[in-house]
Amino acid sequence: MGSKAEEGEYKLMEAAEKEQCWSIRREVKALMELAFPIAVTALIFYARSMVSMLFLGHLGDLELAAGSLGMAFANITGYSVLSGLALGMEPLCSQAFGAKRVNILSLTLHRCVMFLLLCSIPISLLWLNMSNILQLLHQDPNITRMAHTYLVFSLPDLVTHSFLHPIRIYLRAQGVIHPVTLASLAGTLLHFPFNYVLVTRLRLGLAGVAAASAASSLSILLFLATHVCLTGLHCAAPSRDCLAGWKPLLRLAAPSCVSVCLEWWWYEIMIVLCGLLVNPTVTVASMGILIQTTSLIYVFPSSLGFAVSTRVGHELGANRASRAKLSAVVSVFLAAIMGFSAMVFAVGMRQRWGRMFTGDENIIRITSMALPILGICELGNCPQTVGCGVVRGTARPNTAANVNLGAFYLVGMPVAVGLGFWFDVGFCGLWLGLLSAQVCCAGLMLYVIGSTDWDVEAHRAQLLMWHDDGTTVDRKQTLTSVVTVTPSA
Repeated sequence: MGSKAEEGEYKLMEAAEKEQCWSIRREVKALMELAFPIAVTALIFYARSMVSMLFLGHLGDLELAAGSLGMAFANITGYSVLSGLALGMEPLCSQAFGAKRVNILSLTLHRCVMFLLLCSIPISLLWLNMSNILQLLHQDPNITRMAHTYLVFSLPDLVTHSFLHPIRIYLRAQGVIHPVTLASLAGTLLHFPFNYVLVTRLRLGLAGVAAASAASSLSILLFLATHVCLTGLHCAAPSRDCLAGWKPLLRLAAPSCVSVCLEWWWYEIMIVLCGLLVNPTVTVASMGILIQTTSLIYVFPSSLGFAVSTRVGHELGANRASRAKLSAVVSVFLAAIMGFSAMVFAVGMRQRWGRMFTGDENIIRITSMALPILGICELGNCPQTVGCGVVRGTARPNTAANVNLGAFYLVGMPVAVGLGFWFDVGFCGLWLGLLSAQVCCAGLMLYVIGSTDWDVEAHRAQLLMWHDDGTTVDRKQTLTSVVTVTPSA
């Protein structure tokens, strides 16, 4: 009898292990089916920016400098802000889709578009006064004037992105990724002829490059809008309901924006700090190469982060806490593999990578010195980026913003400035500062994920879906109090 009982217990354990293995495999497949096309889309956009830089370079050194300055100003004050604010709708849409509350999907899309359009107004005013601002900072007047021209012709792109970001998130929350990839590919293929006509044939110069970018973004938007209209995809016509009930979106959008901007702006600050080092021409050029490199690597963990945010949101919305937890754990392990792969790539290519961008031996030398540090940074950057996606999926952007603020600006920035200037480590000291920030950020994110009560988050997701009916969510609510709350009629 005892042996039969033991045999039965062993079979049960074996069956449970097999089921767990199949669950992990299914989750890996689900994550990769989302992450892969997102990564392809990001690479397509990366290629589009390279086309713009190619045409700027052919215009001349002054135009290249002015265009680069204009792009940097646009990224810092415009595109990063709109991108971050739009992420506030991600947990609302993914959890609504998981909970099959499809009416919330359309309402959130319409509200987010209206919100971004309103935010574009002060951004536009800032861009129109960009030359005055940069002249106060003693920038070269010729470069400033041409950069202002670039921004003026980029203003329509703000309106386009106010629609484009929400539609992409709206589709991604429903697991619809391939149309976004195809639309991005079509827009990028049109980007080259747009530049050729406006810059080469019509000789519009810097204005032509900006107008071409705006035109290609508009083409992507038109492709996606057509797809949504033809397929339906739970998209209802705008109604008066979208003029009310903004509180959940605003509460998520503001910290999401802060989280994105804090990390985005760090790299711009690194370039400014390079200009204060000895031989700034070499250090700024090397920093540009390394930031392009880390931006390319970032495509992969960020894509996985978007994928896990969608998966976690779906499972929490469907009140499946254990599956949401499994998705989070699997994604973190995949991120660790990505980080190790990125480190091996950076260390292995350190002697050859710089030569792909320049023939200057000084730039090549310090680039090869910093690349191993960049590689080690990715050991922390990949898990923390994916961790941010997990936290977004649980509708806790405040947590991500606090982690980024503490890690990058209370830890990383003092270390970077101290090593770079006070201890005379120089260029590599700035990257060691980034390393300390990434290690701190990854540690905090892993702690947040590890200490998450997934049952509470699942019930919070159910409650969040009733915000339009007047119910409020308190982060301090216990599991018991969440369960007892019912939506009003």
